[in-house]
Amino acid sequence: MSVIKKCLFPAAGYGTRFLPATNSMPKEVLPIVTKPLIQCGVEKAMDAGISGIAIVTGRGKRAIEDHFDIS
Repeated sequence: MSVIKKCLFPAAGYGTRFLPATNSMPKEVLPIVTKPLIQCGVEKAMDAGISGIAIVTGRGKRAIEDHFDIS
């Protein structure tokens, strides 16, 4: 039985289906109640026992990096 230890989140896209909301922020940072969508996904992966998490972003998506920055 193999155990999954790594998770990859593809977060590179323009989010054109969510316009005009995605003009100001990426779709992955859109809030679900009080937290961004990408944070909910990362927390669920951590709860499932995933130890390695990677997020593939596109050019100009600094909001995702800034959200998970230590400061």
